[in-house]
Amino acid sequence: MWQDPDNAATLNRERAHLATERDRGQRVARLLEDAETLLELAREGEPVEEEFSRALEELDTALSDLEVATMLSGDDDHRDAILSIHPGAGGIDAQDWAEMLLRMYLRWSERAGYKSELVDRLEGDGAGIKSATCRIIGADAYGWLKSERGVHRLVRISPFDAQARRHTAFASVDVIPEVDDDIEITLEDKDLRIDTYRASGAGGQHVNVTDSAVRITHLPTGIVVSCQDERSQHRNRDKALRILRARFYERKLREREEKRQQEAGEKKKVDFGSQLRSYVLAPYRMVKDHRTRFETGDVDRVLDGDLTAFMKEWLIQQARPD
Repeated sequence: MWQDPDNAATLNRERAHLATERDRGQRVARLLEDAETLLELAREGEPVEEEFSRALEELDTALSDLEVATMLSGDDDHRDAILSIHPGAGGIDAQDWAEMLLRMYLRWSERAGYKSELVDRLEGDGAGIKSATCRIIGADAYGWLKSERGVHRLVRISPFDAQARRHTAFASVDVIPEVDDDIEITLEDKDLRIDTYRASGAGGQHVNVTDSAVRITHLPTGIVVSCQDERSQHRNRDKALRILRARFYERKLREREEKRQQEAGEKKKVDFGSQLRSYVLAPYRMVKDHRTRFETGDVDRVLDGDLTAFMKEWLIQQARPD
């Protein structure tokens, strides 16, 4: 453990994940026992109705948490997530929408108790962003966020239109699992082109006057990743390589799934890039998920990061047999 810090970190994460699963099961068992005890007291005529009602509510919440945990049982669900956002059709409104989505996911991460780390951000032309990549670090981060992969649609009165007309903007969200050293990913040096450039945006004087930002291109596949959030070029290179390994791993998983579906003769495609959710601010206010039909009128709360209900509905749908 002391001689191999990377392996120690991996083992500690696995230990924490297993401990969380153990504690979740033990909590359900304890609450069930408490409820059974209160039920027996009630049958004997003791005035424990309020305590019994509270015990049932706690048990219901614990069972709901356990239900979600069983849905996050994929091979990569426990991993950290790498989330990327790109504006689509809609011009400057799309760039502004992409920045709104970035804020929404960073707020969701904070609400969920996860750590977020902005890796790369390219400012837009006048407003918003042209792209952004961030890491969401914590147990089951990918398991939750994988439901967000696809195209998000915004309908609103554009603040950039002098005539105050309604505009529609699109932005794409991509989510991939961050791979640890327990997954072997081989990247040959001869297949990599590494470019350095001057970082843009906030970051301090040192960042903006030196070629600290790094862009890595995997020549055989054309995958490009960049990182500019660190002052050190070496650290930016390490982070970019980590993201490249994750994208390479995700590409292999996608190819494997597409091949499996072709062999099985399935008509449905892997859901990458399909429109999944609409956020309507005018003429009415509603957020609707087109896959699960789950919707809410509290748009502001959703844009402030309250996404768990949408994610859970998707997980429940995925868990149902076809």
